[in-house]
Amino acid sequence: MKNNPHSGLLTKNKLGEIPETGIQDQHYLEVVKAFARLTYESVYLIDYTDMSFEYVSDNPLFLCGLSAEEVLQLGYEFYFRHVPEKDLALLTLINEVGFDFYANVPVAERKDFSITYDFHIVNKEGKHILINHKLTPLFLSPEGKMWKAMCVVSLSHHQTAGNARIYRQNSGETWELNVAAKAWRKSEKPMLTEREVEVLRLHAQGLSINQIAEKIFVAPDTVKYYRRRIFDRLEVSNVVEALAYAVNAKLI
Repeated sequence: MKNNPHSGLLTKNKLGEIPETGIQDQHYLEVVKAFARLTYESVYLIDYTDMSFEYVSDNPLFLCGLSAEEVLQLGYEFYFRHVPEKDLALLTLINEVGFDFYANVPVAERKDFSITYDFHIVNKEGKHILINHKLTPLFLSPEGKMWKAMCVVSLSHHQTAGNARIYRQNSGETWELNVAAKAWRKSEKPMLTEREVEVLRLHAQGLSINQIAEKIFVAPDTVKYYRRRIFDRLEVSNVVEALAYAVNAKLI
């Protein structure tokens, strides 16, 4: 990878040798595997000491026709083989500015932050699939760098790659990436009223507009009005996007 134009994807947070800390005794991999059994999403762990994957779940979404063991062996090489060149450049940018952001966070607070972004992977049939990554720290090195991280992969609800956001746990603070400026823009988490949250939750249960109206004792046009307000507040265009945003931002 010496001459790879996306070497920043590999080196921005690459660590040296980590001293023994006893985390092997914590059986954290068993916890991650248990979580993977309970979700439809793909789960994997990144080890930044050698830019490898420590664990890859067997959910086929992320595997591009390979087995979990094959992806595990590939590590970051998986991206160079299965991500289109344009999106690989985007991942390199997100990696660089993401770790620049992280470096300015006090060490004691770094585990409170997670990042989400979208990019395409190409499966064995050559089909481009837009996926979403949610990544959060699992362990930090003694100096506070990202050592191990957990990533959850799902289908994206957007139409295009990018959409990078950083969230802070138990906070209304979020940051959106301005790709052109290569900078993060801070914004406050949008707030929904109790009735708007209720409408979203009922949509999540699969209820139609008429069924929601009957459930909350209002006219269907009133439900449509709540939906429009939700879309405006969250800056989305449909219920699927609204639900995905609300879940990611922990609004519902």
